[in-house]
Amino acid sequence: MRIEDTDQKREVKGATEKLIAILDWLGIKFDEGPVINAHSTSLASSSRRANCTHPNLKEIGKHGPYIQSQRIDIYQKYANELIKKGEAYYCFCTPERLDKMRQEQQEKKQPPKYDRHCRDLSEQEVKKLLKLGKKYVIRQKMPLAREIEVIDELRGKINFKAQDLEDHVLMKSDGRPTYQLASVVDDYLMKISHVVRGEEWIPSFPKNVLLYKSFGWPVPKFIHTPLILNKEGGKLSKRQGDVAVEDYRAKGYLPAALINFCALLGWHPKDNNEIFSLFKLEKEFNFKHIGTSPAIFDTAKLDYFNGYYIRQMDLDKLVSLCRPYLEKTQKHLPRQIFGKAGKNTKTDYANYIKKIIALEQERLKKISEIGELTEFFFVDKLNYPADLLIWKKMAEVDVKKNLQKIEELLSVIPEKNWTNDSIEDDLISYIKAKNAKVGEYLWPMRVALTGQKASPGPFEVAEILGKNESLKRIKDAIKVIKI
Repeated sequence: MRIEDTDQKREVKGATEKLIAILDWLGIKFDEGPVINAHSTSLASSSRRANCTHPNLKEIGKHGPYIQSQRIDIYQKYANELIKKGEAYYCFCTPERLDKMRQEQQEKKQPPKYDRHCRDLSEQEVKKLLKLGKKYVIRQKMPLAREIEVIDELRGKINFKAQDLEDHVLMKSDGRPTYQLASVVDDYLMKISHVVRGEEWIPSFPKNVLLYKSFGWPVPKFIHTPLILNKEGGKLSKRQGDVAVEDYRAKGYLPAALINFCALLGWHPKDNNEIFSLFKLEKEFNFKHIGTSPAIFDTAKLDYFNGYYIRQMDLDKLVSLCRPYLEKTQKHLPRQIFGKAGKNTKTDYANYIKKIIALEQERLKKISEIGELTEFFFVDKLNYPADLLIWKKMAEVDVKKNLQKIEELLSVIPEKNWTNDSIEDDLISYIKAKNAKVGEYLWPMRVALTGQKASPGPFEVAEILGKNESLKRIKDAIKVIKI
């Protein structure tokens, strides 16, 4: 785990701690890197305290520091080494000159690229400008004419023309490295074997490889993963939707679902199996089975995985995850839930919530949906149009009669027998004896109990609501039909 924070303009306070926390939530563990102090007491013997601007962090491992802003001296040392080798040079061009150069290139419809104005300054000229305190950057000295061959593990050999490559900046005027230099130096010193990054980095690939060769270092294997696009075919962006893991966590997505879904963005397992736990991925994932075509970030597919893992979850754990969302949306519980005695105890509440979540477990796609899906369980009075009670082309008068019959049948069921199965047996037996259509009775009953077009079955809902509340709601529904 390495924190690349050399771009101070883009630094966000607390981002490192949030990143570590989200990896911890996902269950993704790293062997080396910064860890949050509160989580690292057991690692104290193998850790070294970071002498840095991150007081909440410690480090584990032997290749630190793992925060790039603490490694500035290391990058400066290797940048100077490149200058001595003639593989890099000082550039004293002012921002004003560079802006004018780019403007002229645009006017001539030329690709924007540094014109190598300072590349051939003599040693004496460089010393003079340094002595005068002129600001400078250090640029990589690219070859002027030849083909550069690089190898991507997914695409094979890729060739670039040297004349198309820019002498890009390695060290900025503030003494900090760019990603190009810092990542190469760190990958070598930290003994990185594989570099996995997005395919948008392919244009800079030859620059990286040339840097390794300039230092005389072996080049790690590079794997450029395909782009991830939205359903419209454009790149994912914050403007068009959530792209941060925290956003998906807040919406009630589970770690297992996110990992499973993301693993299949571009990776194609040998068989048609789509369900992969993190443990299973560790055993079966092979980067050679990653494709090169763009992957589509389909939230419907993510919802499918999330729903699958919700259904596999232990009920008590699911209840603990759902409760914060319920508490946000449901401010109180109606007295009717607990019968005439009105025993609104913590035990009653916990049991009631558990029954509701058990009922909704099959329908949930996101934990955050629990409030909306179960709202009808937590209101004193339902509001819905009378025509919602009508099954297909039934007459209102017949709907009313059927609801009255349901009220009559339910009212004689003893409280002790008020269960899903008992309610179902009594009502279905009556409907079959009448040779009537099930929907003509159960549709209006379900709407009367939930006020919704789509909801769990009426028998399950009635059992959870209890006899008193169920009968009250059916009576209210009868009154809704003004005939």
